[in-house]
Amino acid sequence: MAYEIFAALPLRLALGVAFIVHGYPKLFGPTAKQSRDFMKTVGVPSALTTLVGLLEFIGGIALLLGFLTQITGLLLTLEMIGTTILAKQKLQKKYVLGYELDIAYLAGALSLFFLGGGPFSLDALLTLG
Repeated sequence: MAYEIFAALPLRLALGVAFIVHGYPKLFGPTAKQSRDFMKTVGVPSALTTLVGLLEFIGGIALLLGFLTQITGLLLTLEMIGTTILAKQKLQKKYVLGYELDIAYLAGALSLFFLGGGPFSLDALLTLG
């Protein structure tokens, strides 16, 4: 059996949940204002923080469903490049206990950009036509 047909599924599910968990507090509840206020202190406009939250939350749902996986993967890859630069340059974090998670998310999102949603996704279902 060709096990590679399963390659995208665990990656999509793990990243989908992770991005939902990271995006939700940027959009809802008291943590949304705290996130915007903190990001302002490092030069990131409030609107951009909200857009990132939307990308993470909606993008996470899209990954779980395997819907527009390659587009979502590309957008999340670009975001993770931005967060890595922010963490390293503005926040002056080190790799370990700093921006290693950003790099891991970047690698996962980039992998999904190349892999697509796989056969167990809405992407595959919608192209069966």
